[in-house]
Amino acid sequence: MTKIGGVTLEQLKNTYQTPLYIFDEDKIREQCQTFKKHFKHPELKTDVIYASKAFLTIGMAELIHSEGLWLDCVSQGEVYTALKAGFPSEHIALHGNNKTKEELDVALQFKIGVIVLDNPYEADMLMELVNEKHIPKVMLRINPGIDAHTHDYIKTSLLDSKFGLSIQDPSVISMIEKLVKHPFVNFLGTHSHIGSQILEENSFYDHVRTVLEFYASIKEKTGINLTEVNFGGGFGIKYLESDARLDLKNVLPKMLEEVYQIKTRLNLAVEKVYIEPGRSIVGEAGYTLYTINQVKTTINGKNYMFIDGSMNDHIRTALYQAKYDALVFGKEDLKKNRLYTVAGKACESGDIIIHDILLPEVKPNDLLLVKSTGAYHYSMASHYNRLTIPAVVFVKDGKSKVIVKRESFMDLLSHDEHLV
Repeated sequence: MTKIGGVTLEQLKNTYQTPLYIFDEDKIREQCQTFKKHFKHPELKTDVIYASKAFLTIGMAELIHSEGLWLDCVSQGEVYTALKAGFPSEHIALHGNNKTKEELDVALQFKIGVIVLDNPYEADMLMELVNEKHIPKVMLRINPGIDAHTHDYIKTSLLDSKFGLSIQDPSVISMIEKLVKHPFVNFLGTHSHIGSQILEENSFYDHVRTVLEFYASIKEKTGINLTEVNFGGGFGIKYLESDARLDLKNVLPKMLEEVYQIKTRLNLAVEKVYIEPGRSIVGEAGYTLYTINQVKTTINGKNYMFIDGSMNDHIRTALYQAKYDALVFGKEDLKKNRLYTVAGKACESGDIIIHDILLPEVKPNDLLLVKSTGAYHYSMASHYNRLTIPAVVFVKDGKSKVIVKRESFMDLLSHDEHLV
């Protein structure tokens, strides 16, 4: 791969310096349309909500709006970004497991499309804030207890998860009754999410069955027949050549057909279904370009390749033991006969980008492109060691555009104050 979106890696390095986050705009748009096209059913209404925590900037919010998706926000900062981008508030869903009164006030003030409550505290707080001037649409996050096969840090559905309320908790149904009866709340149904980076399709169908059987138990116990359901995201992507690829064109319609069959069998009133892909929209469309600074071989024969980036712009290896593929620009066709550990600039033993990767022999000033870094890289970047955060560019049709400017040292110090 010498080009992304028709722009060479050398051009990008010369124009924007490295480290550099690069997004293939066409790839993002293609993924948006894959979800829009295949998450449809003749008997059900559907909406696709982009989980913005994966990657959000003003430009990204504009792109998501232009593709006809909703936006999932989990903080005031994400909501503010969306509104500054001109994103319609009625197509924003507010999530988060620890909302403040201020966040709920903002959601009500700007008439956010759906507020997803996490727990009784949030529910009580919202019910005190609402009035006849604006009746918000509300969902409740539940925890269906499905053990999706993924990393422990990104499982979100076990019974002791920090998110939502277990469907085994008897208080859940009484809370739903309370919300349904409130005169200034329009309660739609439940939201749930079983984890991230899931590649086993049966996990998604198990999720559908478990939640809709819970809807049937609500109906049986209270007479309440919920009309909407949100199954979250979690659709895995391909990080390595050896990884399986989730067939979205097959999985998405099968999920909806499962909803329709179960709703029909149990005589449920579900008429609208939401999902919230994030990683699966931007993950494989993103890359990080680095310059190789130094190469070192230890006394035990371990080869280190030191790049000009760090865990500050690539935390997922340290945090989740995530694995990545990479290539050396201009050496794509050479034999991969050297085993390298790719390490960064941070003064930290854990500052590893890739633990072991076979590549051709590299030299200082070679360019290294790390693949599938579109999700949770820029959004989790930090200033550890007072390192600056890279620029973000979108590339399309042979042209590139800065979406986020590279930080300067002045930017880094912009909030500091002198002691005296």
